[in-house]
Amino acid sequence: MSGHSKWSTIKRKKGKADAERGRIFSRLIKEITVAARLGGGEESSNPRLRSAVGEAKAANMPQANIEKAIKKGTGELPGVVYEEARYEAYGPGGVAIMIDVLTDNRKRSVAEIRHTLERSGGNLAENGSVAWMFDQKGAIAISKEGLTEDDVLMVVADAGADDIQEEADAFEVITSPEALENVKSALRGSGIEFEQAELTYVARNEIRVAGREAQRVLRLLEALEELDDVGKVYSNFDVDEETLAEVMAS
Repeated sequence: MSGHSKWSTIKRKKGKADAERGRIFSRLIKEITVAARLGGGEESSNPRLRSAVGEAKAANMPQANIEKAIKKGTGELPGVVYEEARYEAYGPGGVAIMIDVLTDNRKRSVAEIRHTLERSGGNLAENGSVAWMFDQKGAIAISKEGLTEDDVLMVVADAGADDIQEEADAFEVITSPEALENVKSALRGSGIEFEQAELTYVARNEIRVAGREAQRVLRLLEALEELDDVGKVYSNFDVDEETLAEVMAS
């Protein structure tokens, strides 16, 4: 199985600068609101809401903001009604891209996405032309500090994890969507803290892109994620270590 995308690794290593925090909170508030509207305001019976709230807490969102977003979703407070959309695209080098959107204006969203893609040498694709290249998975990033792969494996294997992969500074545990919460609970119970845990889409096969073209792909993915209506961006691109090092240093 192909690993979690390099794009996710790069985002995690870059961290969340203060200037990014407002945009991140905005995305999470939308996700919490939609999750509560579709599945109710109780985390215990709404896995999507539970996951969204967990991500919000990991991003240090104030509890008051989380509660307000839930109440907007359930109708206890007035608020904008967001709808979900997914767009599929190709970027430089033929990399596949999926773009999840939460928006109150689809026409605006698709126009902004199309413009961003075309400016970077990409294009929108027909529905279904890209989605088949990805599988939904849970992904948990754990700092390697003070841990070995065996330490993590002993905990997550019995909890239902599918795979564990080693990166330069972290272990990444891949699970089925259904097993994500169970694996998170097992890690907490063993005292192992994790940096990030989310439902994501993992590419079945990655495309290696190098040099200037890889830089173009990275700039495109960053530009897409900066759009207000975009929730998450997934890609099947892989990048050579030299280019990755340059990106990390920038």
